[in-house]
Amino acid sequence: MKTLKNLGYVLALPVLLVLLWWVSTRGEPNFFVPTPAALVDVFGPTWFEGRITADVLPSVARLLAGLAIAIILGIAVGLLVGLNRTLRALTEPVFEFFRALPPPVLVPVLILLVGLNDAMKVAVIVVGCIWPVLLNTIEGVRSIDPVQNETTRSYGISGMNRIRYQVLPSAAPTIMAGIRQSLSIGLILMVISEMFGSSSGLGFTILQFQRSFAIPEMWSGILVLGLIGLALSLIFQWCERRVLRWYHGLKEVENAA
Repeated sequence: MKTLKNLGYVLALPVLLVLLWWVSTRGEPNFFVPTPAALVDVFGPTWFEGRITADVLPSVARLLAGLAIAIILGIAVGLLVGLNRTLRALTEPVFEFFRALPPPVLVPVLILLVGLNDAMKVAVIVVGCIWPVLLNTIEGVRSIDPVQNETTRSYGISGMNRIRYQVLPSAAPTIMAGIRQSLSIGLILMVISEMFGSSSGLGFTILQFQRSFAIPEMWSGILVLGLIGLALSLIFQWCERRVLRWYHGLKEVENAA
């Protein structure tokens, strides 16, 4: 019964939105907004006859590569800066400057530096996704309880052991929040990077549909993007529950008390 109740909560809003969409498109047809039936009709032929391997999978691969690089670099640099007060003071103005730059404006610069290739598309994702992870890691390390720091010093825990057993677990909730932010940013930048001088990918294909007035096909591409975002969110939630199992357990105990 609990499973059915949770499933109802998950599906209630999507079903309601589809019903509203269906009702709003029942009257006079709108060229720019297809009906749900028209979208279903074009979805299969559009994406399951070659575009999955030619456009969707390469786009997802570039997205995952960019996210992985951004997460690894963000956590590594964030730990280094967060543990060094002097380094943090020196780098904070520079980090805030680059964080304020919208990543899409750097696309022309990256095209000049890297070229029109997959490396450029991955670099665009890295440049945009690294900042939430980096800054949240710095903040998570900086806000560690001073009592914990004193305790680890008194027990002689230092170096990599301190980072592994005290710093990373303490900063993990904040780091995971930064990774969650980077997922949506990465999906947006994946599309934007493929709209510049590209000949494949989801962004390129959706743009081509728009330019050729293939409106149902264009909306089907947007639906694919939404499904990819949903899959990323579900996978992240699964990973977060396992990485932060101790944290959620602690919160449950505190709430019960």
